[in-house]
Amino acid sequence: MSLDLLAASAPTPAEAWHDPATYWPARSAAVADLSAPVASIDVEALRHNALDLVVRSSGVPIRVASKSIRVREVLDATLRMPGYRGILAFTLAEALWLAEDHDDIVLGYPTADRAALAALAADGAKAARITLMVDEVAQLDLVDAVAPPGTRCEIRVAIDADASWRAPVLGHIGVRRSPLHEPGDVTRLARHIASREGFALVGLMMYEAQIAGQPDDTGRGDGVIRWMQRRSGQELLDRRGAIVAALREIATLEFVNGGGTGSLESTASDLAVTETTAGSGLLAGHLFDLYRAFTPAPAAAFALDVVRRPTADIATVLGGGWIASGPPVASRQPLPVWPEGLRTLAREGAGEVQTPLQGAAAGGLAIGNRVWFRHAKSGELAERVDRYVLTTGDRVVGEAATYRGEGKSFL
Repeated sequence: MSLDLLAASAPTPAEAWHDPATYWPARSAAVADLSAPVASIDVEALRHNALDLVVRSSGVPIRVASKSIRVREVLDATLRMPGYRGILAFTLAEALWLAEDHDDIVLGYPTADRAALAALAADGAKAARITLMVDEVAQLDLVDAVAPPGTRCEIRVAIDADASWRAPVLGHIGVRRSPLHEPGDVTRLARHIASREGFALVGLMMYEAQIAGQPDDTGRGDGVIRWMQRRSGQELLDRRGAIVAALREIATLEFVNGGGTGSLESTASDLAVTETTAGSGLLAGHLFDLYRAFTPAPAAAFALDVVRRPTADIATVLGGGWIASGPPVASRQPLPVWPEGLRTLAREGAGEVQTPLQGAAAGGLAIGNRVWFRHAKSGELAERVDRYVLTTGDRVVGEAATYRGEGKSFL
């Protein structure tokens, strides 16, 4: 099928996932004849999430973060919806591949891929479609070392500026990305780019991970988190505004990108921002269940088979050790969601080949029964499977190849 997220909702009742006792057995029935592990995307849940993100972004266009999808069919279907525009890619090799069909791709991270840089420099059409991300002069030097200015087409670049909060007492709050924090830091690099042959400064990105990527409804210290996000948000509003005003005196900016799934409302309200970014909220890894502002539907999930019963209260599934990136804590494990009441064992967790599960439902599971899991993150599940089965209610309505299924492994 060609995935159409604008099609009228058909057999599945609206927001069917609110009734787990009906929703997950129907999803099990849809894939009952397929061998595990089987990954699926519920089309109605995906549609719900895609529309919800548009509402939350309040008319500000959303650039789709491909790292959180890694399925071209889903990327294409999302970009056909009003409210979405352009891709935020995660490697230059991926961007070159996607540029065969897409004309607005921003690389979300700096690159040192010499082969990919050489390919970009030699292809004027793709160079016009792809924007590199930089945050220091050495990254420009590398481009010139691969292809000197007089021998290549002009390279589009955007500056990545640090959106973290440097709190007076707490210090650095946020992720470690760009070394450019103050307006003066950013404008110095901007002036260098503007004066340098072979480059065009076209954009700015500032990703506020301490707001977009920090759940605020966990039940543990949420008051402190919300205080931090309010203070950080106000500081960023002022600083980003000053940076954008200064850059517009140096270059014509095509875009100012900010935010992520967890911060669409606040980022979209910043008048200096011309586009937001989202991706995780489409497939909805379970890390995104713990926000006050939104409740994503469980679009992507995977099912594993019970293969042994070591004790009366433990059921073991084959596989499951698909751990998400980030700090090695329990929240990075896949979350068993159906049957309800299952948990991994503290001393084993989700295993490379087997995952023992305990809990109220474990005793009732028989050999061959299915257990549904949700990955912690949205895109990383695609690196484990070659396709997603597309389901609606208790029916399979198609399938979509992952990057891996198309023979691509970018990172």
